[in-house]
Amino acid sequence: MKYIGAHTSAAGGVDQAPLRAMEIGARSFALFTKNQRQWAAKPLSVKEIDAFTASLHKSGISAGHVLPHDSYLINLGHPDAEALEKSRTAFIDEMTRCQQLGLKLLNFHPGSHLKKISEQDCLRRIAESVNRALDRTEGVTAVIENTSGQGSNMGYRFEHLAEIIDQVEDKSRVGVCLDTCHTFTAGYDLRTPDDCRTTFAAFDAVVGFQYLRGMHLNGSKAAFASRVDRHHSLLQGELGLEVFRYIMNHDAFSDIPMVLETIDETIWAEEIRLLYSLVEEPGSAVRG
Repeated sequence: MKYIGAHTSAAGGVDQAPLRAMEIGARSFALFTKNQRQWAAKPLSVKEIDAFTASLHKSGISAGHVLPHDSYLINLGHPDAEALEKSRTAFIDEMTRCQQLGLKLLNFHPGSHLKKISEQDCLRRIAESVNRALDRTEGVTAVIENTSGQGSNMGYRFEHLAEIIDQVEDKSRVGVCLDTCHTFTAGYDLRTPDDCRTTFAAFDAVVGFQYLRGMHLNGSKAAFASRVDRHHSLLQGELGLEVFRYIMNHDAFSDIPMVLETIDETIWAEEIRLLYSLVEEPGSAVRG
């Protein structure tokens, strides 16, 4: 079964995010558990945790289909020791907040070398950052999001993701979130069924579908292989609809949160319905 949703706002409290997901007909959702553009946040209170649990139950969405996103400020591969430690502390706090809310996943951007250290050293720092966070938390999987490769961001090649995973000690608590816009602009084509088969076969060969824990379903304003991160609505931009048809009919994408981050939240309910309309009759679906 496919679990489609969107990144809903937690304005007014984290308990509001599940309710907003429910309003648009979502079966999954993403949220920030704190302000994503600030380093510090007050700890979650028992009242806030209880309210979130109640709202999640009311929404009918399981904890395993919620894909929280960490702060945009965090850089787990930072070349500066002091800044790296600040990011690691913040990431552990993000993981702890997910644990307190009973959530199973935390999505994060891997990090950037800022052109001050090698890619390999940056990847090593990211993996060590994940190891530290896993040592200090329980029950939450660190989910690496692939990137467009804009600037000095790591994670735009499947090999980057595989190298991080290889250095994470507890592989039961590390996974990957594939963003369709990022994948496309990083240089993996997704515009035709054959492109999809080639790209996802490469992901399976290099990383492995067993590590796929979530997806971000986004169109792309930016051109193929441009290394530019600019999301668009599903029916607009450079990507087209075939990739989403492929995903909705491929068994490898079942039972994971698949979240819209498209640019017009007023049509998220329509886009969710559109995605489910792409599901083909049994016997005609893509299974390979």
